Amino acid sequence: MEIIHVSAECYPVAKAGGLGDVVGALPKYQTSMGHSAKVVMPMYRTKFLYQNEWIVDFKGRSNLGERWFDFTVIKEKNNKLGFDLYLVDINGLLDRENVYGYSDDAERFTSFQIAVVNWLSHWQHKPDIIHCHDHHTGLIPFMVKYCYDYNNLADVPTVVTIHNAQYQGWMGWDKSSYIPRWDTWKRGLLEWEGNINPLASAVKNAWHVTTVSWSYLDELKENSNGLEALFEYEKGKCSGILNGIDADVWDPATDTYIDNHYTVEEVDEGKLENKKLLCERFNLDPEKPLFIFIGRLVGEKAADVLPDAILSSMYSQQDKVNFLILGSGDPHVEWQLSQLTNHFPGSYNAMIGYNEKLSHLMYAGADFLLMPSRVEPCGLNQMYAMQYGTVPVVRSTGGLKDTVVDMGDMQGWGIRFNHATVGDITYSVGRGVDLFYNDPEQLTWMRKRMMNIDNSWENAVQQYINVYTSLK
Repeated sequence: MEIIHVSAECYPVAKAGGLGDVVGALPKYQTSMGHSAKVVMPMYRTKFLYQNEWIVDFKGRSNLGERWFDFTVIKEKNNKLGFDLYLVDINGLLDRENVYGYSDDAERFTSFQIAVVNWLSHWQHKPDIIHCHDHHTGLIPFMVKYCYDYNNLADVPTVVTIHNAQYQGWMGWDKSSYIPRWDTWKRGLLEWEGNINPLASAVKNAWHVTTVSWSYLDELKENSNGLEALFEYEKGKCSGILNGIDADVWDPATDTYIDNHYTVEEVDEGKLENKKLLCERFNLDPEKPLFIFIGRLVGEKAADVLPDAILSSMYSQQDKVNFLILGSGDPHVEWQLSQLTNHFPGSYNAMIGYNEKLSHLMYAGADFLLMPSRVEPCGLNQMYAMQYGTVPVVRSTGGLKDTVVDMGDMQGWGIRFNHATVGDITYSVGRGVDLFYNDPEQLTWMRKRMMNIDNSWENAVQQYINVYTSLK
């Protein structure tokens, strides 16, 4: 099959979160299975753009209401990612360094979607599947069905994968003119609670909807930022497919970002060597258990609770634990986490920002990964941690619940808790500290158990192919 993935992110071209990791891996594994998977995304001004060779694939012209724009589709020349990669350039809209965060994001991503559909409508053939990811591409299923200029694509099946339903791309009806000539009788297929809602439109119009874990699909019927009734109504065409991770990138035996490689057989020794490097760099004590947090410092990740939870854990454990934070987001949380460095020198440190190389070393050197997320549709960090023998300490929600079994249960390898509160986090850290000091044999067993779990993409890829096949 020929599969077109349309996304705002794709690692390593441009990444702001887990969406980029998924879109950077899924097409590669689909291609390795004999399919022709392609990715099309905006042409942000990133290092990847300037460090690779490109050829022009298509030039077109369209309009965003009264604003006409020219667009160019370029293709990466050397198949560097293992699949065909296309970038869409629109001067004044997509020629930015960052993925999100601009006041005209509605215009940016709507014009991107128009350009993609315009480009596909000019092909001499039709792709087998158009696979859209999150709200940034959520208008495409509507456009291929009900925009008059693109009727030749109406019979191409569309699949939408929801990576995070909290963000929906809302637009006022004053921007309805942005959508190319469309059947106004279908207004209801764009609308939700008085606005144009690209994510709701995607759920209504796509042939099939997937979420990135089984539990997240169930949770959307109860907590989806206003779309609960829609997910309940459309549940017949929805399915959960748990994300995988790219085993070529996340493997402690071959990881190009770390110097001390190890396999499951020498996990304790390998992790200790990486831990020593990490502790030396951040002035921490390698004799203590090391808890890490890697991610966005936002409410969804319960980052606002972290400073007090770390304080509480430090006091309750009487200086028997290390914490290391890597992330950015809410300025106040950033400040709080930075200030803690002054209170616990030698036991706590934080790097505000993001560093891919450092994140790999942290997974390799840490003993525990803390993920107290309020919302976690799938979560990849806990699966990365498991590949490196780092015990995930997670809240029981979404994909965290689907991938981590508590050590108190039969054959469990992680630590789970129910609430994103200081009390629950402090108690769970205490369980980890007790495990580290008092039951090292159990810790070693847990490390080896989780490293032997297959979280690779192969199984997930076949489930996506099964979905595609069911629509043909």
